[in-house]
Amino acid sequence: MDSPNVPRRVSANFPRLVSLACHDLRTPLATVYGFARTLERAGGADERSVRFLAMIREASQQMTRLLDDLGAAARIEGGRFEPVLRHVDTLELARSEDGRVTVEGSGETVETEAEAVERALAALALAAIRYGPVEGVTWTVDGRRFALAPVTAAAAPVVIGEEIRDLGSLVARLVLEALGGSLELDGETLRVSL
Repeated sequence: MDSPNVPRRVSANFPRLVSLACHDLRTPLATVYGFARTLERAGGADERSVRFLAMIREASQQMTRLLDDLGAAARIEGGRFEPVLRHVDTLELARSEDGRVTVEGSGETVETEAEAVERALAALALAAIRYGPVEGVTWTVDGRRFALAPVTAAAAPVVIGEEIRDLGSLVARLVLEALGGSLELDGETLRVSL
């Protein structure tokens, strides 16, 4: 028979358990990524193998980002989130390498956990595109305020975190709120304040 104390102990330590799992998964993941890169650099592989190695490398990088998100959520939920603050322009925080995300407006210098905010804003934009579905979105930056549009009715519950379907947007909300920010939906626009 299960002890009635086990679930309580596990749930109380769950954020630390998740953090430990994220940490422990990094070693085998780094091995997979490292061997894929080594084989790519060695050359001599046929075109099909080169494509497979690129897929392995890209999947490893995506898994690393997912582990980063999950680890951040665990630290926040466990009360161990210690942001590394630096000065950064808010316009730079919204910039994306994804061609489907455009940025306009004017920024302001703020002190925040830049990498976490960049990942959060990118995740919100990607969720709006994926669940919209829309071909692209725009961040309009006005100082410390960001407006993301369009956020369609189909995407809104996922982007705002009411529907648990997208890890990136859920962690984005946790991170932004842990840093003192806020998110709210206004029609087809997501408004984020730092």
